[in-house]
Amino acid sequence: MLREARALVIACGALAREVAELKRINGWSCFDVQCLPPELHNRPEKIPAAVQAKIRAHRDEYPHIFVAYADCGTGGLLDKVLSEEGVERIPGAHCYEFFAGSSAFAALCTDEIGSFYLTDFLLRHFERLVIQGLGIDKNPQLQAVYFRNYKRLVYLAQRPEAGAIEEALAIAARLNLAFEYRATGYGDLGTSLVRFAAQEKGIVWQR
Repeated sequence: MLREARALVIACGALAREVAELKRINGWSCFDVQCLPPELHNRPEKIPAAVQAKIRAHRDEYPHIFVAYADCGTGGLLDKVLSEEGVERIPGAHCYEFFAGSSAFAALCTDEIGSFYLTDFLLRHFERLVIQGLGIDKNPQLQAVYFRNYKRLVYLAQRPEAGAIEEALAIAARLNLAFEYRATGYGDLGTSLVRFAAQEKGIVWQR
């Protein structure tokens, strides 16, 4: 059976739902998607090698590859790998920036540098990734240590489920942080994939 898609998006597992939803909404069949484990964010130094291995494993199958990651704490090492491989990624330092938009995120940081950010993914997995991941469940005193410099929780919502805002408010109260809600949609994740899909269809895309 011939594969229709000749392109591949290599995505962070934390974006799997969003990428799948964008494919469904836009009816894209011009690219396939493969995800790397979201737990790599706990060890960002491992992201570049993992992405490179995935690119090289599928280069013969897919002439065109796009990486749905930001820098994600790799300190420029991911960009070095992607430059070697001739592959582009989503612009920005992390998903908070590309969801909010660079200028809006810069304004959020200027307004309050001590902001803790939630996305839809992080909200759904807050207990596992934050409370358990940081050991707060076993050592509750660590919460004050980890969050002592934070003043505000900002929920950057892509497509929130029913009750999501209330859940985010409860987390803010639990951490003793002020709360702010921003409906971002898919931000630069969406525009980057629209551009990539258009290129695969031979469409000249203009921002």
